Order: sequence, then C-alpha cells, then structure tokens
Amino acid sequence: MSEIRKIMIPDLLAMKKEGKKISMITAYSFPQAQCVDEAGIDIILVGDSLGMVELGYKDTVPVTMDEMLNHTRAVMRGVKRSHVVGDMPFMSYNISREQAVTNAGILYKDGGCDSVKLEGGQEMAPVVKAIVTAGIPVFGHIGLTPQTANMLGGFKVQGKSLDAARKVVDDALSLEEAGAFAIVLEAIPRQLAAIITEKLSVPTIGIGGGLECDGQVLVLHDLVGLFRRFTPKFVKVYADIYSVQLQAVKSYISDVQEKKFPAEEHTFTMKEEAVAELRKALHM
Repeated sequence: MSEIRKIMIPDLLAMKKEGKKISMITAYSFPQAQCVDEAGIDIILVGDSLGMVELGYKDTVPVTMDEMLNHTRAVMRGVKRSHVVGDMPFMSYNISREQAVTNAGILYKDGGCDSVKLEGGQEMAPVVKAIVTAGIPVFGHIGLTPQTANMLGGFKVQGKSLDAARKVVDDALSLEEAGAFAIVLEAIPRQLAAIITEKLSVPTIGIGGGLECDGQVLVLHDLVGLFRRFTPKFVKVYADIYSVQLQAVKSYISDVQEKKFPAEEHTFTMKEEAVAELRKALHM
C-alpha cells in the first residue's frame, strides 16, 4: 500500500502550470474532514462560514478566533492528504499588521493548518506581506468578501462595471505581489475571472467565478443539502442529506414509541440464574 502524500503549496502551483483543476471544499469537524480527505479533495478550507452553517449566526461577522481555532484543530485530526487552510475571522487581522501576524501565528501554529486565508485586496496587501514575511503562507480572497459584504451593498456580484473590474484585477495583482500563493475569486463575472486567472502565476479558486478559474470551492453543507436558509446561484446541490437525516430521526422516534427499538440484537442480557439470584438478593 503506497504512502499517502500530503498536498503542499508547490503541488498546487504545479497543478495550475499543468492545467489540472484544483478541488476545494469547506469542512469544520473531524468526521467531515475525514470524509472529504478520503474522497480525494485537494484543499480543505476551515471557513468562517461555520458561523452560519454550524453555529447558526446570521452571517460570518460574529465568528471568533477561539471558534476558528477549535474547528481547525478538529479538522486537522481527520486529514492525511489535503492541504488545510484556516480562515481568519473578522477583526482578527483588520486592526494592525502586528495583530494580523499574531493571530495568523495562533491559527497556523496552534491550529496546525497548512496556511491561513484572509479577505481583501489592495488594502490588505501590506498585511498579507507581513504574514508571509513571518513565515506563514497566505491564501487571498477577493471579489465578494462576506465579512465586509455590507460595505459592498450586500451579497452581490462584484466587478460588473469597467472600473469595478479593474479594481478586482488590481486587487489580485496586489495580493500576488504581496506573496499570496492562491486567491479565491468570489461572485465575479466569469470573463473577469478568466482574465485574472490568465494574468496570475498563482492559482485562482472560484466560487461563483466560472469554469475558467484554476479550481473551485463550495461549502460542504451547500453541496450536500444540509444548509436550508438559502442556496446561492453558484451552488450545485449534489445530495439532500438534510432530508435523509430528517427521515432517519423520524424513523427512530417511531421505533422508540412503538417499542421496536431497541430490538434483541441491540440489547445486552444476563443468564437467567444470575437474574434469579439478583432478584432474590434484592428481595424482588
């Protein structure tokens, strides 16, 4: 049996150069990580989307460093092959470069992830450079940035006008120059994503960025039909796990109520003579 080899940053850069598409998905727990890693996913993002799909927040803004750290550790315990990216939550890198480097170090060192991700373009390039200079690989994220979506007018497609498109291109180039080894392109026109992908030497990972990106990322809960609040346009739902889970629980409730569970095969027993002695000892 051949040894499982961990996917490293040079492998991802080589995949772009060779035209091999990169698969990326979110995971937030040990069993989720085990599953997607075994499936052969290239990159696992421990995304701050966990705030919505795991913790029930209305958006990603309330997510804390402690929450990201705990979930990143859980994911790392379930991974053998995939490259794992830890997401830096809102206000963990926005105040100063020193704060950003400190928190990136916590997520990278204590969380055990292979790299960290943060949102923002040109304005965050100095922060990216500082973190990379400290020896921590950084994954960029531009276009629609959920942590600051309110400033962008909500969860809307970005880069549709000429000026807006130029800004997204400049954002991408700034992050690459700052040292980011890959960049998420979220909710931008596919033609714009194609131009950025062509201009960059580092991989682009699309989520609502079209087929021309070097790879794609989806939230696991969207992909398997577990998140019911809404389904973004860019999501393809591959399963309806929520309905399967719901029916399983309903069947369990019914079996309990109708005395069908536990059955004999789910039960431990004592020998009859031991039961008789016990009853005698207990005066029953």
